[in-house]
Amino acid sequence: MVAQSTKRVVLFASGSGSNVENIVHYFQERRDVTIAMVLTNKRDAKVLDRCNRLNISALYFNKTAFSKSHGVVDILKGLKPDLIVLAGFLLKIPENLLHQFPDKIINIHPALLPKYGGKGMYGKHVHAAVKANQEGETGITIHYVNEQYDEGAIIHQAKTTLLATDSVDTIAEKVHQLEFAHFPKIIDQLLQQP
Repeated sequence: MVAQSTKRVVLFASGSGSNVENIVHYFQERRDVTIAMVLTNKRDAKVLDRCNRLNISALYFNKTAFSKSHGVVDILKGLKPDLIVLAGFLLKIPENLLHQFPDKIINIHPALLPKYGGKGMYGKHVHAAVKANQEGETGITIHYVNEQYDEGAIIHQAKTTLLATDSVDTIAEKVHQLEFAHFPKIIDQLLQQP
């Protein structure tokens, strides 16, 4: 019987890291999946504190290492990820990284793409636009990353109903609940694919 190899996940984050922590907790008892590292483009990102507390390796990189050299690509090659997950990561992924890891980079977006996607559409900006347009529903989209913001092939969407009385913060909380419920499970499903 052939031993099952451990699947390796690398997470990218720019902010507080609540999705990172949720994913780490989801896989913490698993022997077949490991969170190899968390990478961030912000030196003072709260995700670094979370990683410290969770005993997960984390690394800050600057813009040069990310988009003007092969620094981040070389780090990733050394980590040999089966999947690269953008969990609240705000920079556009450079083409050299996309070419090195085709169909291995996924993102979560806090709306039902193709609505409310594109440059500058993240976090509260998305929820404020959803509220301003009096949408009856919103949700999350998990998708592959390509050269354009939020235009990669859709893997999974989940919806939540909105009320006219919902504030931007209420919408954000509803979407956050969907992220927590669905993101780790979809990552797990992708890792199980041959």
